[in-house]
Amino acid sequence: MKKKVHSIASMLATMTIATFFLSTIFVELFGTHEAVAYVKNLIVIPGLFILVPAIAAAGGSGQALSKSRQGKLVDAKKKRMPFIAANGLLILIPCAIVLDGWASEGKFDEMFYLVQSIELLAGATNLTLMSLNIRDGLKLNGKLRTSNARVS
Repeated sequence: MKKKVHSIASMLATMTIATFFLSTIFVELFGTHEAVAYVKNLIVIPGLFILVPAIAAAGGSGQALSKSRQGKLVDAKKKRMPFIAANGLLILIPCAIVLDGWASEGKFDEMFYLVQSIELLAGATNLTLMSLNIRDGLKLNGKLRTSNARVS
């Protein structure tokens, strides 16, 4: 049961961040300021109410699963998680809330785009780290073949 919860929560969190990331890029490239404001609002509500529990469930279930596992892949996943969590709590969530407020006020100035650039960089970083964790999880479960890595 823990494996299923972990798998679903991990994929949901990763897909949610990917959706936020791609939506931001597409609306900035092709949308109006009103569309940007709408997307920023959706990222905060309901987006964060989907993302935060998914990340918490992924982290908690991963922690529970890792108690019975050892090895390089488990260690690598454990090392990434604090950075993913800190990046989300200290950068991504505050940026999303601030950008939503500014966009709803029509404040699309240099500061908006600076904060959005930070948000996109942090989002890309978390997507990369979460994807690496998913890859290593698939290796641990034998669902992804490894060439040189030893699964423990």
